[in-house]
Amino acid sequence: MSEHTKYSMVKNQIKSWIYEGKVKPGEKIHSENELMKIFDVSRHTIRQAIGDLVHEGLLYREQGSGTYCSHRLRPSDKGRERHKMIGVITTYLSDYIFPYIIRGIESTLSSEGYTLLVASTNNDIEKEKQCLVNMLDKNIDGLIVEPTKTGSFNPNLNYYLTLEQHHIPYLMINQLYQELNPPHFILDDEYGGFIATDHLIKLGHEKVFGLFKQDDMQGVNRMKGFIRAFRENGLSFYPDMVVTYTTENKEEKTVSEVRKRLSSSDRPSAIFCYNDQIALLALDVIRELGLKVPEDISIVGYDDSHLSQASEVKLTSVTHPKMQMGIDAAKWMIAKVEGRNADQLEHSTVYKPELIVRQSTAELKKR
Repeated sequence: MSEHTKYSMVKNQIKSWIYEGKVKPGEKIHSENELMKIFDVSRHTIRQAIGDLVHEGLLYREQGSGTYCSHRLRPSDKGRERHKMIGVITTYLSDYIFPYIIRGIESTLSSEGYTLLVASTNNDIEKEKQCLVNMLDKNIDGLIVEPTKTGSFNPNLNYYLTLEQHHIPYLMINQLYQELNPPHFILDDEYGGFIATDHLIKLGHEKVFGLFKQDDMQGVNRMKGFIRAFRENGLSFYPDMVVTYTTENKEEKTVSEVRKRLSSSDRPSAIFCYNDQIALLALDVIRELGLKVPEDISIVGYDDSHLSQASEVKLTSVTHPKMQMGIDAAKWMIAKVEGRNADQLEHSTVYKPELIVRQSTAELKKR
């Protein structure tokens, strides 16, 4: 291993200890001799790595005492240089509703003289970790995050706790990590699932099946609303009325399950989809089977995205605040960073969705 590679390895490992909370602010790190033994490298390599981390502000030296993990002051504290840079981490950047959310954030931040630093996880936990490390390296003043795979435990929680230790405010949009209960801007997805399904039931559809994403809490909550609608309308609910999928098998499983159910002699008369993207996949299968919407099948999407009006069949869909969510999140972050009535900021904002009825749903015709 070259000296440069050894130096990078040492530097990155110490940085990981800091970002993962294994070394806390004000806590002394290992001595040079101890680090030489841990990494099996020369004193020169250790000093080079430590020197870089001191220069970056992650560590500081005390003469005759040792090297310590730095304290980052609150942005409003005297002497703290504010960079006016806000990080934004989303699952996706350039497709679906995400450009609208980012546009809302960007327009609000830029009007107040802030710079936006954007990264995407592609709904991958390891990529989220990389994004968090990169954000921490950039001396951001605050962070807006759309969390990754909230349907299961996230191993990156320590990075968020590190943000708290260094007094860097963060908030979450669309969903949140329940273990952290951070400030958040989310949709009442259970209610959204309920009003979509209740709409179909009121049109006479009792054989409805739902397609839900199982690795995030939006999907779980929309499914809760789906089931609740059946209960509140006094209808029986059966497990085979729900199909779940993950980020990795979204298209393959959606297409195969829709095709299988609609090819059955006892096919459902309506479909409720996790979002408009899934609804368009279902529409492709419906066309392939020679069925018509809404004459043969009614279908409801979610998010009221541009896709809801992209095909010849205009989708009935549940609204999402999109740009307004981005604007509200950015305003909250600016107030927090600048200490503008920070103690009066709401911890959470929950948007109530509405149902936009279009051509894709109709009253059930007796077969």
